[in-house]
Amino acid sequence: MKPIIDSIIAIVPRLPPAIDGLGDYGLNLAEQVRQYFGLLTDFVVGDSNWSGDPLIRGFTVKQVAEHSSAALLKLLPKDQHSRTTVLLHYVGYGYAKRGCPVWLVEGLERWRKAGTSRHLVTMFHEIYAFGSIWTSQFWTSPLQRNLATRLVCLSDRCLTNKQGYAEILTKLSQGKHHQVPTLPVFSNVGEPKNLISLSERPRQLIIFGGAGMRSRVYQQSQLALQRTCLELEIETILDIGTPLNFEIKPVNNIPVICLGVKSAEEVSNLLANSVTGFLNYPIEFLAKSGVFAAYCAHRLLPIGTWYKGQNVDGLQAGKHYWLGDKYQYKMNLSAGQIVADNAYSWYQNHQLSMQAHTFINCLIK
Repeated sequence: MKPIIDSIIAIVPRLPPAIDGLGDYGLNLAEQVRQYFGLLTDFVVGDSNWSGDPLIRGFTVKQVAEHSSAALLKLLPKDQHSRTTVLLHYVGYGYAKRGCPVWLVEGLERWRKAGTSRHLVTMFHEIYAFGSIWTSQFWTSPLQRNLATRLVCLSDRCLTNKQGYAEILTKLSQGKHHQVPTLPVFSNVGEPKNLISLSERPRQLIIFGGAGMRSRVYQQSQLALQRTCLELEIETILDIGTPLNFEIKPVNNIPVICLGVKSAEEVSNLLANSVTGFLNYPIEFLAKSGVFAAYCAHRLLPIGTWYKGQNVDGLQAGKHYWLGDKYQYKMNLSAGQIVADNAYSWYQNHQLSMQAHTFINCLIK
């Protein structure tokens, strides 16, 4: 397929060296699009405080000078007949402290109105927040919803990572978008082939991800973690990510080895040589977890803890992952291999190469 666009401008909150899963997502997608279709992506960073190089992995990078629509417009194509498509990776909190990036939406509205052939595609990684009355999310949710509605109506095409989000976006679009592709997130740390079976791997357990999720593992899922280590005969626990602000105690007398932040290649190698990956994440949102995607892509046995919810996005507890605090099954590597294989197979339907084709179909005019 030869795309009928010249280039892509991708808007992201941050890029490396900042630790930001959305930035990694954008970069990995851009690399795949360049490799498959020969299309270059120029990046616009929406965080005016970001500090990084103007060239990352061969892609040019510019950033807004301030959070204003005028600052954004300076970085978007001005040609009336530009064959450049803007791809927005949207998470409200990535562009504004309270999740209400009015400047971003207003800037894109002004840009679209100034030219008839301008093309905008939005990947909604999140839509808007929900919260109890005593939280800030409760008070900002109406504005967040308003901004999301304006964006979905402004966009020529929309994508998202959860079927439930796709249904919300369809309603918000007021009839403009009848189908919104759903793409569960891909692994930001690689998709290795020829992975060995769990029985051939060291009895290592991985705890990987952002500080918040890893903190919940140690502070809220201790009993489930202990059970997992006991029944799977874990010998080594590896913690990967930014250092936490509390002491991590041994689990079943197994010291937790804190490796800190590692490169994608290093993380991939560690995952490929471990039997299980543990996480504390709401099960209804696993499709948008980069950590869960990484576990699936490396054919690990994903183990989480129960959050009140239901099976969605083609994932089923007991089939694609285990819940360490549910006792319907005995944990062993033989049964765990079946679950790991199911998780790996589920992931193949939306691996990075397949997603690149879906994005291109949305990006071309």
